[in-house]
Amino acid sequence: MIGRRKKRAPEAVLTPAAERRPAGFESHRDDVPQREVARFGHGSRVPGWDDAVDLEKDPAAIPDPATTPVPAALRAEIEAHMAKYPDFRSAAIPALAAAQRVHGWCSPEAIWQAACVMRLTPGYLISVASFYDMLETRPVGRQAVYVCTNISCSLCGADELLDRFKRETADDPDFNVRGFECLGACDIAPMASVNGIYVGPIRTDEVPALVEQIREGLPPLPGKQLHLRKSTDPGAVRAPEEGR
Repeated sequence: MIGRRKKRAPEAVLTPAAERRPAGFESHRDDVPQREVARFGHGSRVPGWDDAVDLEKDPAAIPDPATTPVPAALRAEIEAHMAKYPDFRSAAIPALAAAQRVHGWCSPEAIWQAACVMRLTPGYLISVASFYDMLETRPVGRQAVYVCTNISCSLCGADELLDRFKRETADDPDFNVRGFECLGACDIAPMASVNGIYVGPIRTDEVPALVEQIREGLPPLPGKQLHLRKSTDPGAVRAPEEGR
């Protein structure tokens, strides 16, 4: 009916979660004390985010090519990467990877040299290096062994494989052994990247021999290297007369 007021719905009443649960339902979280989160200015959890810029401080400097020696091969590789992109800063990751291969990690010297070639501040490249997992910001062993520990590999024994690698190389500072979230090779699980070479599936009892191959500079488990596998079933390609 025109002019009749619509009946107003009752206001919702919020009740604690514990009171809304059915009888007999218990949660282990009810007994867990809530930890107070430290807060700083303007409610931030990070102190100093709104500190004023120090205007008396010298601006960040780009390394001077006249006083910064850069290996010729490293300079050529970085410049080749820069030429691939409309914005040369997009070459920051491959440039840092190139510097890491020369110096073993993204050391201050490596960062300085890459910044010199790219005409960027070292701080810009440090922010990139500290974000990406495969750019090392501390000294590590030159033998990089990344054991995939994501779901497919984990279900096939990757945790035990990683533990065996760590035990076999525990006293060798030349090894950089760690778990990796995913290497994208689920079909050869459990697997590992050995200095960039995908190897798998690896049995735990093969680890000692594999570690010795790495130490001696030999190909790691040649019969299990992904890039050496045939891309198709050998039986799929037949001579013309066989297909008749």
